[in-house]
Amino acid sequence: MTGMRSDAGDTPAVSASGIHRTAEAQHLADIRERIFAAAQRAGRSPSAVTLVAVSKSVDAQAVSRMRQAGQVDFGENRAQELRRKSQALGPGIRWHFVGQLQRNKVGDVVGTATLIHSVDRWELAEPIARRAREAGRVQRVLVQVNQADDPAKSGCAPDEAGELVSRIRELPGIVCEGLMTVPRLNADPRPVFRGLARLRDDLRGRFPEVQHLSMGMSGDFEEAVEEGATIVRVGTALFGSLTTV
Repeated sequence: MTGMRSDAGDTPAVSASGIHRTAEAQHLADIRERIFAAAQRAGRSPSAVTLVAVSKSVDAQAVSRMRQAGQVDFGENRAQELRRKSQALGPGIRWHFVGQLQRNKVGDVVGTATLIHSVDRWELAEPIARRAREAGRVQRVLVQVNQADDPAKSGCAPDEAGELVSRIRELPGIVCEGLMTVPRLNADPRPVFRGLARLRDDLRGRFPEVQHLSMGMSGDFEEAVEEGATIVRVGTALFGSLTTV
């Protein structure tokens, strides 16, 4: 889809069909079209892919406008910012925590985030589970894997993921539903995505609850969808130059 205006503010853009859209709706439609096309190329159902709008660089008003455009899932990478925006915006949004979580910030995230994408060690899983039990909840999480063996990235080693999933499985108050990874910058992401998909398939044989693959961001989400991503985390490509914090 062409003709997208990222600086339109409240002025509607006009789509190829002649329908007037806000800038947010136009951006969202474009990303959804690209996800749809990537899924079709891979012979997958587009409905199997959840788009998480990573809203770490935009204010609550921009999130609200994107929600009005039809986006439901939003991701934050700072615990306090997640808490602040969730309180400001109220119900109707599914929040994801996609950043590195410190143990002393667990209380800001558990129960607010539908899904925590970045559990990479037992020392983080245990306090998440404890806080969830105290709140009478079961916290859904993903295990973050450093599939690219990148020293600049967090995540457990691929050969440690099975043990971490197994230990999490024994904890009441927490459930691991899949894996997350971030590939190296300026490198072909496909080998990393394929490796994570193979790891997920192997773990799923022992732990059927391990279903999701959170992989792919603004620069590579189409490749991620083609390689099996069930969740893509898109920020810049979705929000563009819309209102920022």
